[in-house]
Amino acid sequence: MTEITICTGNRAVCYGAIDAGCRHFFGYPITPQNDIPEFMSEELPRLGGIYKQTESEVSSMNMVYGAVAAGVRAMTSTSSPGFSLMQEAISGIAAAELPAVLVDVQRGGPGLGTTQTAQMDYFQATKGGGHGGYRQIVLAPHSVQETYNLLQTAFHLADTYRIMALVLMDAILGQMVEPLNREPLDLGPVPEKDWALRGKAQKGGRRDVFSTMLLKPGFYLPYMERVREKYEKIEQNEIRYDSLYCDDADMLLVSYGSTARISLEAVARARREGLKWGLFRPITLWPFPQAELRKAAEGCKAVVVVEDSMGQMIEDVRLAVRDRLPVHLVGTLSRHNPGSGGMIFPERVYEEVNQWL
Repeated sequence: MTEITICTGNRAVCYGAIDAGCRHFFGYPITPQNDIPEFMSEELPRLGGIYKQTESEVSSMNMVYGAVAAGVRAMTSTSSPGFSLMQEAISGIAAAELPAVLVDVQRGGPGLGTTQTAQMDYFQATKGGGHGGYRQIVLAPHSVQETYNLLQTAFHLADTYRIMALVLMDAILGQMVEPLNREPLDLGPVPEKDWALRGKAQKGGRRDVFSTMLLKPGFYLPYMERVREKYEKIEQNEIRYDSLYCDDADMLLVSYGSTARISLEAVARARREGLKWGLFRPITLWPFPQAELRKAAEGCKAVVVVEDSMGQMIEDVRLAVRDRLPVHLVGTLSRHNPGSGGMIFPERVYEEVNQWL
């Protein structure tokens, strides 16, 4: 049944997870994602689920580790400093090839940083913040509706590939209020969880151990080969992106999350004034749509990356265009007006991009 409601991005996280069948949430408060665990603490018990407030982000991620090993859909949410504390458990989940979902509502950093909105966790999210060179699927919504949809997609992809799926948001998206069409997605079947630890007391259950210590002779290299094949399959099949006004663009803006909406307003203004700007929005930050971006940039004079940081996604953009075009940054700090900066607005994007025309 379709339900139209008005809600924040953080609330859309909860609705998306619940409609995906998640009934286990382990959380710890940190701004600006506090209303996610707050809502889940009220709603999940009503649905027969489990909410547990842990003593730290370390504990919450490890409890997710245990829950998903038992075959249930489980998740947690956090913000940037908490994301750092979770990295050891995330690396363990990657090694054990378990399907988990995490939402990171970014704030400024490094360190404890600020509660001001930012997009400074891109490196940590897309390159693997823990050790071992693992990968996790990273989805970046830009609206309340897309947040709801991508939460369901995250659970589906996690179960399909037995991998961590991370939904990367920011404080603007988490707190903005928009209409939401709450209609669960039909994403198709996922593989049977015959690997799950269900205990001998359950029918078909067994005693087993998920160990991330890969010491058995002849085990490590075949394991790595299997994981590599999985990552390659994800790169072939799960790239998502959006492109607007790119067919005739001679200036291409690349942005994700809330700054993509800001960039789109700048593009709309440019179009009204006769300038041929386009917008390319990666939705999967990993796998990153390199070939698709390279094609969108054909015929452009330059590429401008708009991200609320000092430049992180810009590295993947440069790799994608292979130095065929100049790549500029509109980021947290303004290069043209030293001392200014902070939140990014459409007017500033328009003015700074015009400096490179």
